[in-house]
Amino acid sequence: MNAKLRELPIEERIKLVEDLWDSIAADKKALPVTPEQKAELDRRLDAYETDQNPGRLASDVIADVRRRL
Repeated sequence: MNAKLRELPIEERIKLVEDLWDSIAADKKALPVTPEQKAELDRRLDAYETDQNPGRLASDVIADVRRRL
Protein backbone atom coordinates (compact mmCIF):
# COMPACT_ATOMS: atom_id res chain seq x y z
CA MET A 1 0.00 0.00 0.00
CA ASN A 2 1.17 3.49 -0.77
CA ALA A 3 2.65 4.98 2.44
CA LYS A 4 1.13 8.39 1.67
CA LEU A 5 -2.34 6.86 1.63
CA ARG A 6 -1.77 5.39 5.10
CA GLU A 7 -1.02 8.89 6.37
CA LEU A 8 -4.55 10.03 5.53
CA PRO A 9 -7.23 9.69 8.20
CA ILE A 10 -9.47 6.67 7.65
CA GLU A 11 -12.45 8.92 6.90
CA GLU A 12 -10.56 10.52 4.00
CA ARG A 13 -9.49 7.13 2.66
CA ILE A 14 -13.09 5.92 2.77
CA LYS A 15 -14.21 9.08 0.95
CA LEU A 16 -11.57 8.46 -1.73
CA VAL A 17 -12.84 4.91 -2.23
CA GLU A 18 -16.44 6.14 -2.44
CA ASP A 19 -15.49 8.80 -4.98
CA LEU A 20 -13.52 6.26 -7.01
CA TRP A 21 -16.43 3.79 -6.99
CA ASP A 22 -18.89 6.53 -7.98
CA SER A 23 -16.66 7.44 -10.93
CA ILE A 24 -16.60 3.79 -12.05
CA ALA A 25 -20.34 3.34 -11.58
CA ALA A 26 -21.01 6.50 -13.60
CA ASP A 27 -19.44 4.86 -16.64
CA LYS A 28 -22.19 2.33 -17.38
CA LYS A 29 -20.28 0.77 -20.27
CA ALA A 30 -17.35 -0.06 -17.97
CA LEU A 31 -19.54 -2.40 -15.93
CA PRO A 32 -21.51 -4.59 -18.31
CA VAL A 33 -24.21 -6.77 -16.74
CA THR A 34 -23.61 -10.48 -17.20
CA PRO A 35 -26.47 -12.77 -18.23
CA GLU A 36 -26.44 -14.23 -14.70
CA GLN A 37 -26.72 -10.78 -13.13
CA LYS A 38 -29.53 -9.85 -15.52
CA ALA A 39 -31.39 -13.04 -14.58
CA GLU A 40 -31.00 -12.24 -10.88
CA LEU A 41 -32.17 -8.66 -11.38
CA ASP A 42 -35.18 -9.93 -13.31
CA ARG A 43 -35.93 -12.46 -10.52
CA ARG A 44 -35.78 -9.72 -7.88
CA LEU A 45 -37.96 -7.38 -9.92
CA ASP A 46 -40.53 -10.16 -10.39
CA ALA A 47 -40.48 -10.84 -6.63
CA TYR A 48 -41.00 -7.15 -5.89
CA GLU A 49 -43.87 -6.90 -8.36
CA THR A 50 -45.47 -9.93 -6.69
CA ASP A 51 -45.22 -8.87 -3.03
CA GLN A 52 -44.74 -5.07 -3.36
CA ASN A 53 -42.25 -5.17 -0.45
CA PRO A 54 -39.97 -2.17 -0.96
CA GLY A 55 -37.45 -3.44 1.57
CA ARG A 56 -35.88 -1.23 4.22
CA LEU A 57 -34.42 2.23 4.06
CA ALA A 58 -30.63 2.20 3.85
CA SER A 59 -30.48 4.56 6.83
CA ASP A 60 -32.41 2.01 8.94
CA VAL A 61 -30.12 -0.82 7.90
CA ILE A 62 -27.01 1.25 8.64
CA ALA A 63 -28.40 2.21 12.05
CA ASP A 64 -29.01 -1.48 12.85
CA VAL A 65 -25.48 -2.39 11.82
CA ARG A 66 -24.01 0.39 13.95
CA ARG A 67 -26.03 -0.73 16.98
CA ARG A 68 -24.60 -4.23 16.59
CA LEU A 69 -20.98 -3.06 16.43
